[in-house]
Amino acid sequence: MSDRKKSGSAKKMMQGFETALVRVLLACLRFPGPVRSSDIAGKFCRLIGPRLPVSRVADMNLRLAMPELDERRRREIIRGVWENLGRTIGEFPHLPDLEENTPSGPGFEVEGAEYLREQVEKGGAVLFVSGHIGNWEMLPPAVARHGAAFASFYRAADNAEVDGVIRRLRMDAMGQDVPLFAKGARGAREALSWVAKGGRLGMLVDQKMNDGIEATLFGYPAMTTSSLAAMALKYRCAVIPGYVRRMGPARLRIVVEPPMTLPDTGDRQADVMTLTQMVNDRLECWIRQYPESWLWLHRRWPKDVTAKLSTR
Repeated sequence: MSDRKKSGSAKKMMQGFETALVRVLLACLRFPGPVRSSDIAGKFCRLIGPRLPVSRVADMNLRLAMPELDERRRREIIRGVWENLGRTIGEFPHLPDLEENTPSGPGFEVEGAEYLREQVEKGGAVLFVSGHIGNWEMLPPAVARHGAAFASFYRAADNAEVDGVIRRLRMDAMGQDVPLFAKGARGAREALSWVAKGGRLGMLVDQKMNDGIEATLFGYPAMTTSSLAAMALKYRCAVIPGYVRRMGPARLRIVVEPPMTLPDTGDRQADVMTLTQMVNDRLECWIRQYPESWLWLHRRWPKDVTAKLSTR
């Protein structure tokens, strides 16, 4: 057998193992039910996560963005970040089963549902904007159950079979098939075409985009995607901000805010910058209210900004 065939066989075997492992993990998370699964995964990540090196990134981000916090409070927030991440993972297989407006126990509620109804009645393209706050995976299915299902971007798994399992879970949660655009140039073109045809699109815009524009977040420069603002201004479609607030294990509140007012000065570049900054300002507001709910674990600000912390 040639080295290439051996390599291909080994890769196929590894991918098969990965797929089996993911299926087993999802089955294990389904078994206890949504509340127990959320509790178990949340407690596990809260215990292990703060010990990992990436938690130093979170501490650095907190020192930069919220310098008024003392060390004890930062540690509390970081533990909360890991717990929220764990709960989000634990709840993921149960999203199709969560019901709206349940009197107690697992479920979700939507605050601002009237803004969704207005857009459904109006028709046409809509851009939903949010960040990795609370259980962000609940945004698409919750909005879909109000008749405003939207396509979204996602980071495709390297393993095609694992990717298919995750995509199927997301479709089951929404109760219908909608496009999922893989991040990258091709996905961006497909999303643009989708919006041009009047489709609804959701975007999480809180992570660093090196090919974006320099807006500010917490008073510091932060490379931010300009594609949302560019699409909104080109097609003059509604931009609806919203986020997920965690109320308990597998109990979530989806907060939908009124459509943003689109700038229209006649200077396209300036308007893109203005709208991008408006979105970052909304994100900052939500994060300040619920700092434990945001993923502080990624490097959001440039190295030259964070490097200044070491000199303080």
